[in-house]
Amino acid sequence: MRLHRRFRRTVLALATFCTVSILVSAYYLYAGYWQEEDLAQVASEVDCGDVQPPPPSRLTGMRTRRLPDASRAEPVVLVFVESQYSSLGQDIVMTLESSRFQYHTEIAPGKGDLPALTEKAKGKYSLVIYENILKYINMDSWNRSLLDKYCLEYGVGVIGFSRTGEKAQLTGFPLSVHGNLALKGCCLNPYSPLLRVTKASKLEQDALPGTDWTVFLINHSAYQPVILARVRAPENISPLIPKGASFATVVHDLGLQDGIQRVLFGNNLNFWLHKLIFLDAVSFLSGRRLTLSLDRYVLVDIDDIFVGKEGTRMNTNDVQALLETQNLLRTQITNFTFNLGYSGKFYRTGTEEEDEGDDLLLRSVDEFWWFPHMWSHMQPHLFHNESSLVEQMVLNKKFALEHGIPTDGGYAVAPHHSGVYPVHSQLYEAWGKVWGIRTTSTEEYPHLKPARHRKGFIHRNIMVLPRQTCGLFTHTIFYKEYPGGPRELDKSIQGGELFFTVVLNPISIFMTHLSNYGNDRLGSYTFVHLANFVQTWTHLRLQTLPPVQLAHKYFELFPEQRDPLWQNPCDDKRHRDIWSKEKSCDRLPKFLVIGPQRTGTTALYLYLAMHPSILSNSPSPKTFEEVQFFNRNNYHRGIDWYMDFFPAPSNVTTDFLFEKSANYFHSEEAPRRAASLVPKAKIITILIDPSDRAYSWYQHQRSHEDPAARSFSFHQVVSAGPRAPPELRALQRRCLVPGWYASHLERWLLYFPPFQLLIIDGQQLRMDPAPVMDDIQKFLGVPRHYNYSEALTFDSHKGFWCQLLEEGKTKCLMRSKGRRYPPMDPESRAFLSSYYRDHNVELSRLLHRLGQPLPAWLRQELQKVR
Repeated sequence: MRLHRRFRRTVLALATFCTVSILVSAYYLYAGYWQEEDLAQVASEVDCGDVQPPPPSRLTGMRTRRLPDASRAEPVVLVFVESQYSSLGQDIVMTLESSRFQYHTEIAPGKGDLPALTEKAKGKYSLVIYENILKYINMDSWNRSLLDKYCLEYGVGVIGFSRTGEKAQLTGFPLSVHGNLALKGCCLNPYSPLLRVTKASKLEQDALPGTDWTVFLINHSAYQPVILARVRAPENISPLIPKGASFATVVHDLGLQDGIQRVLFGNNLNFWLHKLIFLDAVSFLSGRRLTLSLDRYVLVDIDDIFVGKEGTRMNTNDVQALLETQNLLRTQITNFTFNLGYSGKFYRTGTEEEDEGDDLLLRSVDEFWWFPHMWSHMQPHLFHNESSLVEQMVLNKKFALEHGIPTDGGYAVAPHHSGVYPVHSQLYEAWGKVWGIRTTSTEEYPHLKPARHRKGFIHRNIMVLPRQTCGLFTHTIFYKEYPGGPRELDKSIQGGELFFTVVLNPISIFMTHLSNYGNDRLGSYTFVHLANFVQTWTHLRLQTLPPVQLAHKYFELFPEQRDPLWQNPCDDKRHRDIWSKEKSCDRLPKFLVIGPQRTGTTALYLYLAMHPSILSNSPSPKTFEEVQFFNRNNYHRGIDWYMDFFPAPSNVTTDFLFEKSANYFHSEEAPRRAASLVPKAKIITILIDPSDRAYSWYQHQRSHEDPAARSFSFHQVVSAGPRAPPELRALQRRCLVPGWYASHLERWLLYFPPFQLLIIDGQQLRMDPAPVMDDIQKFLGVPRHYNYSEALTFDSHKGFWCQLLEEGKTKCLMRSKGRRYPPMDPESRAFLSSYYRDHNVELSRLLHRLGQPLPAWLRQELQKVR
């Protein structure tokens, strides 16, 4: 009996214990309690600094998690945005652009329809981002299974953003979401595997900006908080939570449930720490394919040395403070040295104390790097001849030699960036002659804004680097008078624009001025605090190199930027202001005849030149009527060289300048270059049967004694295999490749809208040019109609139309034009008809899409396909 009673008491005690355990467990699970011994379950009532590292078994699991197979997916981000103009979507895209990551955007559809994710058995994307994570969660099962399968097969992660007004549950995720909250006391989980650029430091326990935060309450060990914060008014959350509980603003799904890793952000990227973690999430989830190096090179230029009004310059105390600042920065930035740009004419033109400061600068000449400004601080584009610029530079160099300033640094900066871009060729020539300049910098290429688009280029063997602004200008000399208030400067340094300039650019050249280091010494304040903040919150390795070495490093990192892309200077007011007044964009063509060769472009050139309102370029000594600017090395001569080929129009409204270069049609570079310089130009191309074009080119080369054309028959040329001699293969390419009409036209249509493109039937132009010329006049919008029916006459001897002059005389093309060749052999005709079959089909589809009629020769070739 006693045994029975003891047994009942034991059972009752066990039942009571189990019931209490279940209730306690349920309470803490529902309230978001996280176990301390699990990395993903951080205690909700402690700071991030109190988080304990996970047990060894957990670390092993983290290290063995599968990261993306870098060889199986392209390093491109697929971004689903809510709309083209959504704020968060634009922030995501701008951050990717600033990081130089390739991306593709799609408007997120309601049902979740997906674009093609693979191409030729290779993944097109290494990462998927949803501006609204609900579009991902709520997509239909078919598309969701396709996306999940793709992510699993190619090791692709997902980033999503959640914004909600109230409490919600993310379907399929053990997370509850609370929105419209005010937060405080943010901290980073130091054990998050995402952290790479970001260093886990501790924020002040102040309130975070905004009252519309979204936070996550984690209910599963497979999810890990990355950033934690507390709610300022926890009583507004239902059910009630323990006092001081922390919520995650960023969550990392470790992929332990379905093999897909995800990072979820509450709110947006407005908070600087979110943006920093976003960069790390992109790097981690893409298997480091989309990642930023940890090396950062920072060069601080101090322009206008010896220049400035009395009361704005440096005295001896300021110079001593500059030296002390430099020594301090060298403890944070390896090899840091201020780079001083001087205009010698203004030496000792300040107050007595400021003149003593000038003297101390020169006594300290070996402590700094030096570069020349202009002697009189004049803008170079105002000097219209090279000799005047040389004279100014010689004076500055003489001053440097007299005062022991090094003259072999190879770096110079023009006042107000004048003459660097848009290019003033006289400046580049003078720099080379006087100083042997090898590098310079500007904030104007291709434009001042947006800053993330600034790039470098090389012109006349001078490496031009992008320069960054840091919010300090010649008039920015007092802390309390900083534009917008001192907090604006501090905000820029502490996670704002200036901070992310360093984070997102491997090389930053900052422009400051002499006046920024006198008075309140804002220059020193800015860079000391910036270096401190970068060191506190990132793992970036800050360092400095001399300018020429820095330029070589830049183009090692970005070799694709070596070739410039010239813009129209008149499309940017800032560029017009620093461009010579003697130059005019009116000397740029309004339309281009792009070829291809051997289709009648020279005849069209003659017909166009007959029109009283149409003006062609001057002939080139080497390429006759063709300038060949956009497709060859002539492009590197610059737009001054190009514009010199065109006359100044007497009436910019009614006169139409044009250029004909038949090599442009199949050029890889010409469409992009032309669209950059003359984006509104009309484009005219002529198409004939590509087989006839190939044969004409072959005969043209034979007449010019081309060795391959003289040694091989036409059929041998077009049918040559991959093991044929190089000279034969080269001739074959010139015969065949221009005839890939659809491919080349599609390339032009990437840069020019269809309404700016006119496709001419070359056969019709040859047989009856007058109606074609009427169509061209309408296309161009030429105000004066020219009657070509009365101006052209057919020359039966030459076999084509010529210009009719007075007294019945004619002006025809040169003797080499209209040369009669033996007909093409049937075997070659059949071979080429088969070779061009697919190209012709694509051309017909393109013409249908553009609403343009099919030429007779194309209709004839398409009948063979059937």
